[in-house]
Amino acid sequence: MIKINVLSEDKSWSRKLKKKEIFFNNLCKFFPKKFQFINKEIYLTLLLSNNKNIKKLNKKFRNKDKHTDILSFPFHQKSKKKKEIYLGDIIISYNYMNKPKNLSTYNFKEKVVKVFIHGFLHLLDFDHIKKIDYLKMLNEEQKIFKSVQKFIN
Repeated sequence: MIKINVLSEDKSWSRKLKKKEIFFNNLCKFFPKKFQFINKEIYLTLLLSNNKNIKKLNKKFRNKDKHTDILSFPFHQKSKKKKEIYLGDIIISYNYMNKPKNLSTYNFKEKVVKVFIHGFLHLLDFDHIKKIDYLKMLNEEQKIFKSVQKFIN
C-alpha cells in the first residue's frame, strides 16, 4: 500500500484540486497491481509548490538555475524493515500544471496525474537518460495512466 504525505506551499493548488491528500492517496489505489505494493507499506512525500520555490530547489540540488515541472528525490537508504519503505520526495510546480491558465479542472488533474506518475517512477529508479530507458519509462507511464484514467473522471 502506498501512503503519500501531501504538503502544499502555494494556495493556488486549492483552486483546482480539493482534498489533495485524499486525491493522491486514492489515485494510487488505481495503479496496476505491481505498483500497489500490496504486502508492503510504501511512503513518499509530495510537495505541491510553484515556479519560484522549485527553481530554488533545482538550483540547490541539481545546479540548474531554472524552474521545472517536477523534481524527484529518491531515498536510497537501506531499511531494516523490508515491509516499510520510504521512496523519497516529489515536488510539482503549480505554474507548470496550470498552463494554459484557462485549463479546465479535469485537464489540470489529468496533467498533474501524468506528471506525478513520472515522478513516482523516478522514485523507483526509472530514468530517461538513454533512449531504451526512456522508452521503458514511457511504457510504464502509459500503463499506469491508463489504469488511473477512470479515477480522474
